[in-house]
Amino acid sequence: MIQPSTCTESFDPRFNKLVLFNAELERLADGFRWLEGPLWFGDHHCLLFNDIPNNQTLRWSEREGLSVFMEPSNYANGQARDPEGRLIQCHHSSRCVTRLEHDGSLTTLVDAAAGKRLNAPNDVVVKRDGSIWFSYPLYGLLNDYEGGRQESDQPAALYRFDPKTGDLEAVIRDLAGPNGLAFSPDERWLYVAETGAHDVDEPEQYIIRYELTTDGRSLKEGQLFHKISVGWADGFQVDEYGNLWCSAGDGVHVIAADGVLIGKIRVPQRVSNVCFGDRQGSRLFICASNTLYALFTNTRGAR
Repeated sequence: MIQPSTCTESFDPRFNKLVLFNAELERLADGFRWLEGPLWFGDHHCLLFNDIPNNQTLRWSEREGLSVFMEPSNYANGQARDPEGRLIQCHHSSRCVTRLEHDGSLTTLVDAAAGKRLNAPNDVVVKRDGSIWFSYPLYGLLNDYEGGRQESDQPAALYRFDPKTGDLEAVIRDLAGPNGLAFSPDERWLYVAETGAHDVDEPEQYIIRYELTTDGRSLKEGQLFHKISVGWADGFQVDEYGNLWCSAGDGVHVIAADGVLIGKIRVPQRVSNVCFGDRQGSRLFICASNTLYALFTNTRGAR
């Protein structure tokens, strides 16, 4: 099939409409350790992302280049923005979810559930109603590289937190390693990466899709959506058409809303997470091991 550019591989005509023949993969910055949590700030025209082992939240912009935004970051991982534009972060070492206020102060939103400390919050998404949904597997507690070895006080889970009322409720309890999260454009579906148990030789690893209940507060029974190969699903984002742009061992896999792999962006390193941003939200930023990449596309991130 026609390859729109040298860094892409197409398996379905639907993919060709999403990429550009004259846009190639760009290396924006390197020399990090392990990158995660890319998040575009359009009002500041910059990207924030985390180098977890270096305990830093970094800032990149086309005009000003690279700088340190927050250090120490308490080994921040996934991050999002709330309806007021404030930064929501998951932290490994402090085992909490925080909000960076407009005045620069930091508010701890959640650090315990049912009277026990959280594990290491991993990824987070904010729904249009302001509710904060976050995953916490055990990964961030297992070694000294990404936050410091600590004992877990409870099983892995996925939680919904309402900052207006302070209500915290578990919406998923039956996954061994809930990780990346993304809502569909209409917020009817929540995609969850199951990266599996850390202590088994062959963990079950796949993407599950959950339909939200009518009130938007809980989830119906999950459906197996897709299994990534090569590698596994970590972080991902949905575009305006409902396609899932997902991290993988050989780059970024683009999966249509029907669960079919329609194309790939070949990246020379393992990808951990992605986000859309820049011009009209059409540039894909890619965290891949110790390097930050980008690719202009012909679609936009879901708003």
